[in-house]
This record gives sequence, C-alpha cells and structure tokens, in this order.
Amino acid sequence: MSSLAERLGHPADAKLVILSCDDLGLCHAANLGVYQAIRDGAATCASLMVPAPWARHAAGMYDESDDIGVHLTLNAEHEVYRWGPVTHAPSLLDGDGGFPRAIDDLWEHADPAEVLRELRAQVTRALAWGIDVTHLAPHLTAITLRPEFFDIYLDLACEFRLPIRMPSAISAEQAGFPFRQLAADEGVVFPDHFDHDWRAGSRERVLGALATLEPGVTEVHVQPAVDAPEVRALTPNAAHWIDDHAFVTADRALPDAITESGATLIGYRELRDLMRA
Repeated sequence: MSSLAERLGHPADAKLVILSCDDLGLCHAANLGVYQAIRDGAATCASLMVPAPWARHAAGMYDESDDIGVHLTLNAEHEVYRWGPVTHAPSLLDGDGGFPRAIDDLWEHADPAEVLRELRAQVTRALAWGIDVTHLAPHLTAITLRPEFFDIYLDLACEFRLPIRMPSAISAEQAGFPFRQLAADEGVVFPDHFDHDWRAGSRERVLGALATLEPGVTEVHVQPAVDAPEVRALTPNAAHWIDDHAFVTADRALPDAITESGATLIGYRELRDLMRA
C-alpha cells in the first residue's frame, strides 16, 4: 500500500509538515494573530472554534485562499471567559452557564446524541458562513480518545468528507481501541504524526519536532495571538500565545529549521483533495 506522502504525489521518504494554528475565533487577538500567521508567516492552516465569542468575526475575515478547518469544541476551559453550545444541549453545560471547563466533566455528563447534533451544527454553521472547510480537529482532544465520542468524530469526517487530526503519541493499546485503524478502514485521511502536547508555548516543541522529523506527514500546532490587553486578561498563558505569534511570523529560527529539516510545508487542503478524489 502506498504511503500518505506517495498518495499526495511526493516520494515515499518525503517529510511533509502541516503547521496548523488552533483556536481561531477564541478572541480578537487570536483572530488577528492566526490570520497573520497563515498569510504572512510560516503557518499553513488553522481551525475555527465555531461556538467561541469571536468566531463570527473570524469568519468575516476569511478569504477563500485560507486553509481553515473546524475546531470541534465541547469545552470552555478558561476561568472567566465562557461560551457554550450553538444547539440546545443541556448535557453539554456546566453549572456556570457554558461548556464544561474540564474534559473529565464533559465525559461524565455528555449525551452522545447531543454531542453529535452539536458538532454537526458547528460544521454546518462554518459552511453557512462561507468557509470552505478543509478538515476537522478536536479542541483539547475531547472526542478523540473515548470510543463513544470517536464514533461521532468519524461519522462527521465521513459525512462531510473531511480529513481529521489524530494523535500518534498514544497507541491503540493505551487508548483501549484501534482509533487510527478504524479511521483508515473508513477511508478517512489523517496525518501520520501528531504529538498532542497542549502545554502553552510552542517554540521549543516545534523546533524539536522539526529536528527529529520522520518521513510522512507531520502536523505541528501553534496558538498565535497578537499582544493586546484582551488576551492578557483572558489567560495567564497569554505571553506564550504572543510568543507563538512572533515565532511563526517574525523569527528566522522557524524558517531556518524548516529548511534544515528538509521538510515541505503543506496544508490540510491537500489531504482533503486526496480524500475526496
């Protein structure tokens, strides 16, 4: 069987990198930072949090050349910054009026039927806003590693014919079910490698990933935001997000590391075109 790189038209030993931006739509500073990262920086794609407060603004900034997916969102993890479902979904609310902050809280209370309806609505709304959705990527991996929610993830990928983000640092044995094989069996396309390390601040992690690239398609994520009082009030991680923006848009260390690694940058649109072909 041909490798994913070969199916994309590259040699079997090619190193292909998707440099993706998470949390588009989270806030105004994230919208500015993410679009600068993919239009003027090294990033190649981003994913939109449709229920988040600034998602409509992000959709208004969209250009058809932008490679934008849907960041399927069921958590609102920040202490004082809240948002909730776009559908009527009581099991997806915590006592504070928004999505649960913690993944464990979500897993304990979420009704799978409401999860499916909510996530389908998020994709449908992005399409209605005029976004040519290129992929699906779960926020905080909330639906990737639980079988009852992974089935929903896979159903949506098949329904909308979209590639998906999949962790590669966790084995099927650790997850308790063969999630990558299940997706492959359904013809769903996903990168070969993705380390879902969600610690804020990407510089060290991204440079380390580029220095140790394996052949195939590797997704590496960043979370850029411009420096503004809004984002500094939102989270204690703001300095890391601001550094991500500088790292992806203005720091020679990143393009130099990409060149030294021998990598070719691609986006998720190439994977979507392959899947739909």
